Amino acid sequence: METAAAAASCSILLNNTTNKSPPNVYPSIHSINTKITSRPFSSSFSSVSSISTKFNHCPIKFQSRISALSSDSNNGDVDNENPSPGFAILLEVEGVLMDVYRVGNREAFNLAFSKRGLDCANWTEPIYLDLVRKTGGDEERMVILFFERIGWPTSLPTNEKEAFVKSVLKEKRKALDEFVMTQDLLLRHGVETFIDDALSRSIPVVILTAYSKNGEKLARSIAEKLGPDRISKLKIVGKEEMEGSLYGQLVLGKGPSFGLDDELAKEVSKAASAQKQKIAEEVASALKVSVDLNTRPTESSEKIVATLRAGAEYAGVPVQNCVLVAGGQSGVSGSQCIAMPCIVLRSSSTSRAEFPSARAIMDGFGGADLTVSKLLKRRWDLK
Repeated sequence: METAAAAASCSILLNNTTNKSPPNVYPSIHSINTKITSRPFSSSFSSVSSISTKFNHCPIKFQSRISALSSDSNNGDVDNENPSPGFAILLEVEGVLMDVYRVGNREAFNLAFSKRGLDCANWTEPIYLDLVRKTGGDEERMVILFFERIGWPTSLPTNEKEAFVKSVLKEKRKALDEFVMTQDLLLRHGVETFIDDALSRSIPVVILTAYSKNGEKLARSIAEKLGPDRISKLKIVGKEEMEGSLYGQLVLGKGPSFGLDDELAKEVSKAASAQKQKIAEEVASALKVSVDLNTRPTESSEKIVATLRAGAEYAGVPVQNCVLVAGGQSGVSGSQCIAMPCIVLRSSSTSRAEFPSARAIMDGFGGADLTVSKLLKRRWDLK
């Protein structure tokens, strides 16, 4: 059921994109016209000029970005060891820049327990890793499973267990923020060398913070550990950058409205989804089963896809020419929706997880694991 729901979610995201935004807005026009012979969504899109017309009354910053995108010159093909800006690397934060779950998550739980006076609750690393494996890293389930093992606090009424768990997780998130920002925690070994190597080859590097599991504030504080010099040479895409991207403006409706056409498109999409559900329910009634097509994308999947597209946009290349280095399943699923190649970097929380739709699974940076040279040698394979 989860696979079917994910497929339906991806389908709606693709269909919504088809109705609204031209592929050569994302964002290297010459790359699409000269290098990409077959791309999704292309048949239903209008030209950049028609979209530009809609932007005539928009703020100057949007007009200038469209003009810049549509006036790119053709750089032609280059060899893999000296790539053009037609190739980019997108990096998640948690599990990629830092193994947050190994260096701080367990300690943050223990701080949360301590602040609530739960001295009996102290997670050693073996206990923590066992809970992660048995729950798939679902933190709410981890807390529930732990207290089901050792017993719930005697003063806690049965009907308040859910609120208790949520309060522990809220305290844990605050503790993790403080822990990461105040402690001299190290980034993953080799990540700085990896980024420096990419930048030295003029490969755009984008750090994605908009959909980080523990919040954008924490993700940005981790990214800042790369140092001001490195940060100045790459792009960080958070919620503000995602909503300010052309994709965010045109598809998510975060920017100025373009009038009746857009409103009609939204209503048609809603009506189509409702009609599909009605037909499915009629068939299900005859078969005496229940069905829920779940034809609308979830808010989280929509945010992930929007962030990935914004990352490609800011890098100046089509999504198919980007490679996402992800730390977990959410990024893998989002990249699959838009046909962006994805490599997973294992961390303590995903050491035994499987990612069948990822192009490759690596244990770290450098040496026998992920390097820029390996990415470039397999660049076209990743497509």
